[in-house]
Amino acid sequence: MTNPPQKQSPPKRIWASLITNMSYLPGLLTLHHSLNHPSPDPRITNQSATQGTKYPFVAFYTSTFPAEGLKILQSRNISSQWVPSVTPASTRSYAKDPRFAETWNKLVVFSLEQYERVVLLDGDILVRRNMDSLMELPLDDETDAEGSRVFAAAHACACNPMKKAHYPANWIPSNCAYTKQHSTPADAQSIAPPPGSGVGMLNSGVLVVRPSARVYSEITTALQETARIERYDFPDQELLSDFFAGRWVALPYVYNALKTLRIEGVHDSIWRDSEVRAVHYIFAKKPWHEEVVEGGDLSGLDETGVWWWRANWERMMAERGVGVLDEFSGSE
Repeated sequence: MTNPPQKQSPPKRIWASLITNMSYLPGLLTLHHSLNHPSPDPRITNQSATQGTKYPFVAFYTSTFPAEGLKILQSRNISSQWVPSVTPASTRSYAKDPRFAETWNKLVVFSLEQYERVVLLDGDILVRRNMDSLMELPLDDETDAEGSRVFAAAHACACNPMKKAHYPANWIPSNCAYTKQHSTPADAQSIAPPPGSGVGMLNSGVLVVRPSARVYSEITTALQETARIERYDFPDQELLSDFFAGRWVALPYVYNALKTLRIEGVHDSIWRDSEVRAVHYIFAKKPWHEEVVEGGDLSGLDETGVWWWRANWERMMAERGVGVLDEFSGSE
């Protein structure tokens, strides 16, 4: 008599990305693909850097994400989990950056105590090298109320290279944490500026979190401080930088390489294509908004855009190869 199959335990350490509408679905699908099939610089000789992750991926979705999107995820065997929306007491609209209205929802990850570790990735990220080391990064025990390693993230770039008029006046190159690394580019690949460097603000595109009811309670309390939150130009990441000042771990830029860092005169002096683990396509225009035909000419794109499209085409071809035929696999 054969033994019945053992029920598999739920994963304790996961990659995740939050999705609230269909507009980010092409990005999330390609993010998921790149975690399992990194698209590194061909000059990389370290085999472990090109291996896919050994950890599962979960798409967190809110009630605004349609059933149509869930079917797209299911057809690709991408696990999904509903999460509640997060709403601050503030009514600030972020009219000049409407996408920011949804980013408060990312804070829910701190409440998901069924997981020991969640590495939350924005859907506009492309993985270029294996990042499994983030799953073992030391963080505070959930009971440590005074710890200095509550979560981990990379710094925001405070250079304002796009010259956005509504950005804070102190967002200038001399106040950017990464500017301080220009004289030591080799170190910048593995060492981050301290959390308080520059303007002391993180970018929440990559968040390494040990969920904790205690920490989430701090966050929900902070969300009720209306006057304080009204002043924030960058919702979730400014709250985390403010309320947890000096209590987070700064990651090297390579784990959340904002695409603008590569621009000449911004932080190209520290950027190394072969070292970057994850490229973050910040700002409203995403790679999938470009008018590109599969297998077509990419000469009009910057190099990071070329990387994304090549990974996207690889994903689409792989999906069609296993019978996934829809508009997102390029078959309709």
